[in-house]
Amino acid sequence: MKKMLSFVLLSALFFSFVQTSFAATTATVTATVTVQNVSVTVSDGTVAYGTLAVNTSTGTNGSDTQTATNNGNITEDLNIKGQNTAAWTLASSASTDQYVHRFCIATCTSAPTNYTALTTSYQTLATGKAVSGTQTFDLYLTTPTSSSSFTQQSVDIIVQAVAP
Repeated sequence: MKKMLSFVLLSALFFSFVQTSFAATTATVTATVTVQNVSVTVSDGTVAYGTLAVNTSTGTNGSDTQTATNNGNITEDLNIKGQNTAAWTLASSASTDQYVHRFCIATCTSAPTNYTALTTSYQTLATGKAVSGTQTFDLYLTTPTSSSSFTQQSVDIIVQAVAP
């Protein structure tokens, strides 16, 4: 019985030693994530061209420059497009019930020089705008050469932010 008890005690001591000598340790990897926020604002966001005659052009030309701001949390590309109105079609040249809307991002004082005609598809306004980065732009509008509608038309501009 003494031999048996000694054997059990020695075995317990041995396994106790083996377990502690092969014990594992742990470490933690701290990991975080932020969901990207792609967002843009336009200030002041309003252009009032007023009442114009047919086949007439006017623009902001520095007097009502718009500012697009990346208010997301990643670098963004900015796009711009125009739209058809209830009565007019956006076109590259004025015609019956067709108007032209242009944008400019640099040297915009001599419209329509340096102005790009808007389309109903997105075009590049700016690339690689950092968080809180801005892009200014001016607008220039030419009314149709003749019109079947003499009510106010919404000639809105849409600015889009996308991840590059």
